[in-house]
Amino acid sequence: MKNIVFDLGGVLFARDMKSCTQDFIDFFRFVREEPMPPFWVAYDRGTLTMQEVIDELCRVNDCPREKSERYLQLSIDLQRPVTATERLIADLKAAGYRLYVLSNMSAEFIAFLRTFPVYELFDGEVVSCEVQTVKPERRIYELLMERYALDPKETLFIDDRPANIATAEMVGIRGFLFDFRDPETSCRMLRKELL
Repeated sequence: MKNIVFDLGGVLFARDMKSCTQDFIDFFRFVREEPMPPFWVAYDRGTLTMQEVIDELCRVNDCPREKSERYLQLSIDLQRPVTATERLIADLKAAGYRLYVLSNMSAEFIAFLRTFPVYELFDGEVVSCEVQTVKPERRIYELLMERYALDPKETLFIDDRPANIATAEMVGIRGFLFDFRDPETSCRMLRKELL
């Protein structure tokens, strides 16, 4: 294995739950749904603006626009690196692996996540809002392979959603299903295999 590809949300980044009220958690309950609601998929695809998403959040949560604006911005501001994954990435980089991002992410979210030092360790990225295709659509995986001339047989993809792993395996990439509820165990398993 030469190339390790990471999803971002739920794998490398997560909300700082200590700073989240129950109302805030309930407001974004759809984030763990399968499938994601169409408006959030369109936001990740880059075909719905932040203002349009705020309108949808008002509708879904039956709340004032001010609350939707505040909570959406807070959902960005509360993103933090998952400590175990951050350490794993640094160690994989030091061991000589090529590291990549393959993520469904809106423009506002990815702009914030790119400010964290861990992001500088990646050798390349494909982000859904910039290519107008989302996981688990096959095309986004093909774009990653084409852009960086990756051999699928030498590539491991780490994601927390089974549907995303399934498509990776359809295109010949080995998948690892990351447990967002227990990142330490997932990272320990990956260390045992890769380091």
